[in-house]
Amino acid sequence: MKRVVVAATCVLTLTWGAAAVLLAGGCSAKDTAAPAPPPSEQAATAPAEPAAPSRYHQTLALQGVTFTVTCDNDSSINQLSIVPAGLLVDNQAITQDVDGTVVGAEGADLDANGSPELYVYVRSAGSGSYGSLVAYAANNRKSLSGIYLPPIADNATMAKGYMGHDEFAVVENRLVQRFPIYLDGDTNAKPTGGTRQIHYKLVPGEAGWLMAVDRVVQY
Repeated sequence: MKRVVVAATCVLTLTWGAAAVLLAGGCSAKDTAAPAPPPSEQAATAPAEPAAPSRYHQTLALQGVTFTVTCDNDSSINQLSIVPAGLLVDNQAITQDVDGTVVGAEGADLDANGSPELYVYVRSAGSGSYGSLVAYAANNRKSLSGIYLPPIADNATMAKGYMGHDEFAVVENRLVQRFPIYLDGDTNAKPTGGTRQIHYKLVPGEAGWLMAVDRVVQY
């Protein structure tokens, strides 16, 4: 008996713009058809549509605590889910709406107290792509408390020239927020004022934890 093996193939289809060309005038039977124009002279290719954000799912583990982070990323407002495991008292799932899509998450222990934190990075819809942070700290590895990051607008010096396009990352024992600086007359697509980079340290707050500015670098 012969075995027939069919290989599955994944095909990506792109939609191209097309233009119709109207030719005026007639031709006799002796006329010959004009050769097709080279590709460089044919209709221009339509710009590609931006890729739709995909569902975010990541599991992070640090110091015996696990965080599973999921977000559908299918609209401008999405529901973020954080499911901890390994905490000694409370491993209840946390769900909350976020303004934008989740673009990254990291686990860290910025204050080196032996209990991890979770940092989730969110980017808003629209041309500004404003960044925001959702973060939680494990209290003695028993339960989670929120970490508050003050808005850039609360600090006039840091907010000067700020128009979004934030990026977040954990660098050593600091959380770093970086964004382009806009000068008067700059368009959204062309900031010309360089880059501002803010380094935050984790400190206890009145009712949880707080990201406090440690230093600001501009280049």
